[in-house]
Amino acid sequence: MKTIKIIFALAIIIPVLSCNGQQEKKVTQASSSVSSDKIEAYYFHFTARCTTCKTIEAKAKEFLETDYPVRFKSGLITFQSVNLDEATSKPLAEKLGVTGQALLLVRGDQKINITNEGFLYAVAKPEKFNEVIRDKVELLSLEK
Repeated sequence: MKTIKIIFALAIIIPVLSCNGQQEKKVTQASSSVSSDKIEAYYFHFTARCTTCKTIEAKAKEFLETDYPVRFKSGLITFQSVNLDEATSKPLAEKLGVTGQALLLVRGDQKINITNEGFLYAVAKPEKFNEVIRDKVELLSLEK
């Protein structure tokens, strides 16, 4: 039984460590004002990606499109995949303080990093990952 627990723990930890990106603080607020009602989701990644990284991107986009179809279609919620190996991504990565794999929800000056939750739940418990995304979108939607 102890061996099974160790194997399970490694199965969760190894994908997180293998993507070796520096993580941001959970919630960062640069100023107290929020300039827009638009919520932008960004998935920062490198060209070489593991299956978990690809699943996080796909599930995050899918959940935003299906949970918020009107807001997504009208552009009030957006999703952008950003390859950190491309020179054109550098300004955005610097602006948001990203240096490695990251899944961010951004509204104005507010930023919520849900990268860890993505690695924990996107593959093993997608319904939990969807719940996290919904909770964070609602949190950003409520704050003015």
